[in-house]
Amino acid sequence: MFVEQMFDIEGLKKAKNAVILAHNYQILPIQNVADFTGDSLELSMAARDTDSNIIVFCGVDFMAETAAILNPDKKVLIPSKEAICPMAMQINADMVKKAKEKYNAPFVAYVNTHAETKALADVCCTSANVVKVVENLDSERVLLGPDANLAWYAAEKTGKEVIPVPQYGNCCVHQAFKVEDVMVARKEHPDAKIIVHPECRPDVQKLADFVGSTSQMIKFVKNSNDKKIIIGTEIGLVERLRKDRPDKIILSLRESICRAMKKNTIDKLVRILSEESNVVKVDNKIAERAKMAIERMFELC
Repeated sequence: MFVEQMFDIEGLKKAKNAVILAHNYQILPIQNVADFTGDSLELSMAARDTDSNIIVFCGVDFMAETAAILNPDKKVLIPSKEAICPMAMQINADMVKKAKEKYNAPFVAYVNTHAETKALADVCCTSANVVKVVENLDSERVLLGPDANLAWYAAEKTGKEVIPVPQYGNCCVHQAFKVEDVMVARKEHPDAKIIVHPECRPDVQKLADFVGSTSQMIKFVKNSNDKKIIIGTEIGLVERLRKDRPDKIILSLRESICRAMKKNTIDKLVRILSEESNVVKVDNKIAERAKMAIERMFELC
């Protein structure tokens, strides 16, 4: 059955001049059929540079929105409309307006936000480039949302005042990792390196050997001489690295799953590509303003 689905996908892609983009947290079968697999920054760049007529975005809603914003002349599809990012729901345009009025500082919208929020941002960022973005802003005080842990990470790396909006926004997947997990891992695997995502709690980040985005984690594993690496991020990346690096022992700090990411399946992918359904649309005025913030991110980095 899966072989037949693979054949269907390849045939449909060619017939429709479509490209499949998949986030590192997608299930392995989807990652295996994707033309590009990566983190939010890598996929934003792939979406910007593609010459395909149809973009199938296997990720969550804000990612597909970003692709639609960057490609107003292309059709963007998402396998499941239920793939809604809980973090992106934690901030809205009204919260951004009030924060900018209160602090009179530029607002950096983490890419994990919806278009309405990006439209009010001075610039966007991803976990891979947040430090460069904040460093290159001509302000010692910066607003960043919705992930407070990422804001803390940016402040630590840049020395600037980074105010989280909202104060306690977070990713439920990465918030699940705790100090106890790191302590247990150190005791059970003293020969392992521990790497975590900057969406993890500050106390977890402090105890890790390396903190980075999913793409930076992949590079760390590739370049490291360590045979055993423990990873603190969503299980999808851990599974991918286990497949790609059989020469290493890849362990999960805790098996944390993004239920939204897993809403996308191969069956849904075949269906929407065949029917060209689940089209992602963004209001033109909002898209124009959001695109400016996204493009400034590329400029600063």
